[in-house]
Amino acid sequence: MIDATPLLRGYARWRAAGLASEDAALAQQRQLLRLVRRARGTRFGREHGFDRIDDVADFQAQVPLRRYEDFWQDWWQPTFPRLDNATWPGRIPYFAASSGTTSGVTKFIPVSRAMLAANRRAALDILVHHLCARPDSRVLAGRNFMLGGSTDLVRHSRGVYSGDLSGIAANEVPWWARRRYFPPPRLALMDDWERKIRLLAPLSLTADIRSISGTPSWLLLFFARLAALRPNLPARSTSWYPDLELCIHGGVNFTPYRAQFDAIFSGSRVDLREVYPASEGFIAIADRGGGKGLRLIADNGLFLEFIPVEEVGSPRPTRHWLGNVACGVNYAVVLSSNAGLWAYLLGDTVRFVARRPPRILITGRLAYTLSAFGEHLIAEELEAAVAAAAQTVSRQAGEYAVAAEYPDRSNPLGRHCFVVELPVDDRDAQRFAQALDQSLAQQNADYRAHRAGMRPPHVIAVQAGSFVDWMQARAKAGGQHKVPRVIADPALFAGLLAFMGERGHVCARSEGNQQ
Repeated sequence: MIDATPLLRGYARWRAAGLASEDAALAQQRQLLRLVRRARGTRFGREHGFDRIDDVADFQAQVPLRRYEDFWQDWWQPTFPRLDNATWPGRIPYFAASSGTTSGVTKFIPVSRAMLAANRRAALDILVHHLCARPDSRVLAGRNFMLGGSTDLVRHSRGVYSGDLSGIAANEVPWWARRRYFPPPRLALMDDWERKIRLLAPLSLTADIRSISGTPSWLLLFFARLAALRPNLPARSTSWYPDLELCIHGGVNFTPYRAQFDAIFSGSRVDLREVYPASEGFIAIADRGGGKGLRLIADNGLFLEFIPVEEVGSPRPTRHWLGNVACGVNYAVVLSSNAGLWAYLLGDTVRFVARRPPRILITGRLAYTLSAFGEHLIAEELEAAVAAAAQTVSRQAGEYAVAAEYPDRSNPLGRHCFVVELPVDDRDAQRFAQALDQSLAQQNADYRAHRAGMRPPHVIAVQAGSFVDWMQARAKAGGQHKVPRVIADPALFAGLLAFMGERGHVCARSEGNQQ
């Protein structure tokens, strides 16, 4: 295969120079006005006076915040699947089917031709940042492995399809570029995750894999399959893909997985690069090392606003944008896009670590706030506490989920119940629970204040891989499916507990009665 990396270098130098001198706030203001001008003839644009919008303040005054349910009910569902000039010009050709982890209800997110082009440009930006970090890269000399969901699409109407976002992207890959992608179409179409990786793993070992991308949890599962195929070699990437140089990951907090990835890529020159690609648009890419924040893409079809989390749901929340955000504040992300989303509350939460250029850390999701007893814990704090507690028992925690157990007649105080992949006995489960409790209290003043009215957290330690089994049993394996961290549905959590008990996955429990 001809190495196409030299063709990319010229573009990378030009793009990197532009990013180095970019005024992100100005780029965002220009981006908003371009979006508004493009959509002023749509039904949404006419009803919201797009022809009278000249700046960010005008837009915020005339376009209220909306959630997915508002758009679906008022603008999309009445004519679905044919969205013609509703919130974006022309007909929407694709819908990203997103079941998510918070509601379980399938959402159909519009994906326009303009959005597809923007996603391709964002993919190029990933390579730009990679080439800046690895000037001697030959990333396009081999194949690029996308470990995603099924590429099979559902036909709703003539020229209108829905499916996994990775499947939509694969469907739009030009013919001349298909030879550089892995897996081959016949395997990419499979929706049976277990059978898919069983066939993909040995085949991938015969391919010249230069980059791989996917959700961390599913990547680790796939790497375990590769290690089983070559048991006499170290469980490292160099044993499977000697020329691998780029691993792209996103979709979940990477902190719990970092140590495992570091071990797998030990001795290699693999560039770990985090991305933030929501179904609604490609938002940010890591342009520096791990933990240093993701740089917002300011000039690629999205206009971003940020609402202080404590103001979400209030009648008149403060709507910040790149012109006036502050570092250290936990914000909810609001997005307007070139697929017809306008002041759309995304559901994710972020915190800025820099403004010039703008870099963020993803702190969780609005639905992943645990506040059953006034404790107001966010996903970032839960992740940090689980990681810190695992260190106290000299273990690495895998997947986990937490839910509130409310007071009843037998227990007048409520508590949190954590189900954690953790290979420990009852004694270490108890130590883990105590350290978890202490970490949450240190991080969060509300938790510390309300802890007196709660029982200590209860920890159920389960075997590694237990959550994969649970997800597979619910037909939620692979692709963009993620383990729900905070489970608000009592029935779903009860089902999780029953599954773990019935399948014999439970290996330890904390006593849950320490004070």
